[in-house]
Amino acid sequence: MELPAALRAAVDRALEGVPLAELQRAADTLSSRYRAELRDGRLHLSDEMFANAYLATRLPATFAAVRASLGSAAELMPDFEPKSLLDVGAGPGTALWAASDCWPTIDSATMIEASQAIRKVGLALSAHSAVAHVDWRAADAAKSFEADKADLVTLAYVLDELSPAEGLALVERLWAATGGLLVVVEPGTPAGWRRMMAVRSRLIELGAHLAAPCPHSHACPIVEPDWCHFSRRVARSRLHRLTKRGEVPWEDEKYIFLAASRLPAETFRARVLAPARGGSGKILLKLCLENGSVEEKLLTKRDGDLFKAARRADWGDVL
Repeated sequence: MELPAALRAAVDRALEGVPLAELQRAADTLSSRYRAELRDGRLHLSDEMFANAYLATRLPATFAAVRASLGSAAELMPDFEPKSLLDVGAGPGTALWAASDCWPTIDSATMIEASQAIRKVGLALSAHSAVAHVDWRAADAAKSFEADKADLVTLAYVLDELSPAEGLALVERLWAATGGLLVVVEPGTPAGWRRMMAVRSRLIELGAHLAAPCPHSHACPIVEPDWCHFSRRVARSRLHRLTKRGEVPWEDEKYIFLAASRLPAETFRARVLAPARGGSGKILLKLCLENGSVEEKLLTKRDGDLFKAARRADWGDVL
């Protein structure tokens, strides 16, 4: 997956002339903070150089994860046509671009972000988006903030910066502000999955319908050390590779998400939870099933159309 052309061009302009050595140092620091999930009272994107490093190294991956998450929900909600977006912990506006790419009907967005440095970048980038009215507001996601109800509400890569209590309190506030669909995205790590399971339980308690990825609202059947997550391959630009000192022109972003709806989405029987395995004439799929169980299912040519569908199925697909 690649960034939309307008966003890619705007990012290139924003990074033009930034010294590579400074980008690399900032990217190294940023990466270590994210991996450690530091909560030391400092914003990860606290100054202009960290904001630039995020644009160069993290924006493509987070865009891919958010866009894939929204697409999974849209697949099961074909009649959902949001006109308004509320994004909290907006960063450089990743969800704005992903949401407008998924739903061109969006014509207004409220973006909540505490960091002045990344908010300034996001404001500049959003001027090139297709969304007519974008309102950027300075506010801390962990504290109270004012925002009107929106058709679509997003919270992407934010919960890892909050305590569990702060995260669940924020999710409750965002669900109250959700007119149609709330989508939460987190890193696809065991810790990210555990946070998402807490969010899942709370939203079910609040009466939300799970649109994706779960085919059911039963207790999650996955048991640690296993965990649920998905992956999206991301194209790296030349600057992206140089900043991360990498040679491969792509990377895989692991993520976990939850889409909660005010109205029931279309039902489905199973979702593929891992890359398919198999050989000639057979395929083994790990499936989350609508009855609340997880099963590894071996399909062969004898299964006819189901086998053909399984051969085409990718990690994260509905089957």
